[in-house]
Amino acid sequence: MTSTAKKGFTLVELLIVIAILGVLATAVTVVLNPAELLAQARDGQRMADLDTMRTAVGTYIAQVSPPTLTDVALGNCTKASTSGNNPFTAGNAGICTEVLARTVAGEGWVNVPFTSIPGGSPVAVLPVDPTNNATYLYGFKTANASSTFELDTRLESVKFRTKMESDGGNSNTCTGTYVDAGCWYEVGTDPGLDL
Repeated sequence: MTSTAKKGFTLVELLIVIAILGVLATAVTVVLNPAELLAQARDGQRMADLDTMRTAVGTYIAQVSPPTLTDVALGNCTKASTSGNNPFTAGNAGICTEVLARTVAGEGWVNVPFTSIPGGSPVAVLPVDPTNNATYLYGFKTANASSTFELDTRLESVKFRTKMESDGGNSNTCTGTYVDAGCWYEVGTDPGLDL
């Protein structure tokens, strides 16, 4: 008497395994929250870009004598902000000047002639916000008389957006959405430079 046992999985066993894998995949997706992870990556890029630009403008002010910082009434931005959403004006009225140029010769959104620094520009090209729309943008404002400046952006991730309330600037009246007109991440030698 020989028995021939078939080796393999039954349909029920396969369905159970597939169901378990589906539950695990759903749990991992909920726990990791890919949208939040992408927002954190964009915020990390924003903070790094502003830190790089803060260092570059500081280098220019320290090494070029006298530094020439051109004032722009409503500030320069990488994208035109919507009316009432300008990071640089009292009451956030008006729209900041959209400057698409990324040149480091003084015509970009950071209108500082980095090429006049002895030894050359510390940056090759001006960065642009990863999203770059009317809500998420980069902005630059300066006061030539005092050689002070401010760089602004808005953070979107839950992990980092509270930094907009404690960055030392004056645009920190943030509500639960963190995209209100008075809620910006501000760095520079004078993060309260707003008009």
